[in-house]
Amino acid sequence: MTKQLRMYSVKPGAMEAWCEEWRDKVVPLRSKHGFEVIGAWVIDETDQFVWVLEHDGQEEWNVADARYYESPERKGLTPDPARHLEKTPHWFVRDP
Repeated sequence: MTKQLRMYSVKPGAMEAWCEEWRDKVVPLRSKHGFEVIGAWVIDETDQFVWVLEHDGQEEWNVADARYYESPERKGLTPDPARHLEKTPHWFVRDP
């Protein structure tokens, strides 16, 4: 299984709205596309949202991730939950 760590900077004052839209819209759609959310955390002091996402294999990840972003369901999320985010860096991680 391939895991990805995502550390988002959320716009000031938007954390609760982001968390609600992420939980209600992003997570179910990610699940539909074969991803599993391993965990998610909020860092209040820095307005950061950290989560770990998992999928079968890195090559499969890239295909599934592209499919997710190109899906009519993702394109149809209006308003786009990403409007709450300033930065969205992410990295593949592995067990030591």
